[in-house]
Amino acid sequence: MKAQTPGRTARYLRRAAIVVLVAGVAAAASAQPMVPNLFAPSRGAHTASGPAPQPSAGAAATGSGTAAPATAAKAGATSATGAAAAGSGSAGTGSAGLPGAQSIVRLFSDNDWLAWLFLLVFVLAGVALGRTAAFLLRKTASRVSSSGKTLRGAFLESAAGPSNLALMTIGIALGLARIVMDPPVRSFVGDLISLLSYITIFWYLHNAVGDLEIVLRRVAARTETKLDDMLVPLIRKTLRLFVVIVGVLLVAENVFRQNIATWLAGLGIAGIAVSLAAQDSLKNLFGSITILFDRPFKLGERIIFSGFDGPVEEIGFRSIKIRTLTGHLVTVPNSKVVSDAVENIGARPYIRRLMNVTITYDTPREKVAGAVEIIRRLFEEEGLREPIHGRVGSDEFPPKAYFSDYNADSLNIMVIYWFMPPNYWDYMEHTERFNLRLFEEFEKAGIEFAFPTQTLFLAGDPKRPLSPGNLGPHEDSSTT
Repeated sequence: MKAQTPGRTARYLRRAAIVVLVAGVAAAASAQPMVPNLFAPSRGAHTASGPAPQPSAGAAATGSGTAAPATAAKAGATSATGAAAAGSGSAGTGSAGLPGAQSIVRLFSDNDWLAWLFLLVFVLAGVALGRTAAFLLRKTASRVSSSGKTLRGAFLESAAGPSNLALMTIGIALGLARIVMDPPVRSFVGDLISLLSYITIFWYLHNAVGDLEIVLRRVAARTETKLDDMLVPLIRKTLRLFVVIVGVLLVAENVFRQNIATWLAGLGIAGIAVSLAAQDSLKNLFGSITILFDRPFKLGERIIFSGFDGPVEEIGFRSIKIRTLTGHLVTVPNSKVVSDAVENIGARPYIRRLMNVTITYDTPREKVAGAVEIIRRLFEEEGLREPIHGRVGSDEFPPKAYFSDYNADSLNIMVIYWFMPPNYWDYMEHTERFNLRLFEEFEKAGIEFAFPTQTLFLAGDPKRPLSPGNLGPHEDSSTT
């Protein structure tokens, strides 16, 4: 640490002298009736020696005109003595419990120069230690922050200012320990030390909110949504306002002896009025906080809400914005999002495909079984099998194919598989390749797909020869 220059030492001495005299100056300035009380005896004497009583007729006749003035002077002296006594009694304490003028005078007369030197030394030591601690903390914080430990650096930086004030307050308190003070002055000085202590504590808490902000920003940086990034400054401002309000209330109650119950009642009534006026806004705000912590969806995920299907484009304090698949932008209030059902398509672990492969009723049993085996072989074919043989945790999802039903106009083969990862366009590409391979294999096996039509059996058709077996018991040979 650099050596103290003479100019800086002089500034420290001036500041220490100001701190030593602050109690006396503040008391003398705030106690308005002190100075008039000092002059109460002279005002009392002047009032008592007002117009002299008129001499009696007998006294005037005999010429003894000096007796009445002498009596009046004696009465005036007695009244002055009483007024002086009353003045000295009221000069000990000022109005509103502040130290009176005579208490301030005795403060300087009852303490020798050694006590004041003791106070000056401790005040200077407190100021010097405070400035040194603040300097060392800031220097260490800068070195720690430059090494990448920003949170530790911010913690040390936030403690620099309060530590300076704390050490100075301790120095003042220790220096005043040897000063002889009247009870009013001691009470006033004690309140002053308490005020400095409260300022130190709540100054540090106010700075510590900034350290908490660093932690919250790190947490918010791990998520994709911007809502928590916007919520961090709001939390910081709210916490700092809370610290300031609590500090003011504690100081008002413990230092200035104010009854804060009425203050709290007023704040409660004001809070109710604000809540009623901003009811919808508060609903949306708490809805945004619910979305932040519950995380029903993330930014960019596709959801279905109230018939709107599309990715979430923005999450704000009042609403979310959905870009529908048709390109339209839909704004939904947060209060509705948290109260209604939301289908999160973007959070699915796979895309399930359920397909019904239908073949004609005139397909022989052997070919029906062959159709099922063709589909199962396609499940294992290279280029098709990889995305449909995935796992979700410890659960396996193998593809399946079964001859499942007799439809009204076809034989039904149910095909189901789970495509992973759930990328929609990759899924569509895989679906196309699977369909083309299925079509190719069915053509080779001579298996025809069925579709809802009426079939005409004509004589001479080599693919569908007309025979009694094709007809029902009451059907004509021309149509079915």
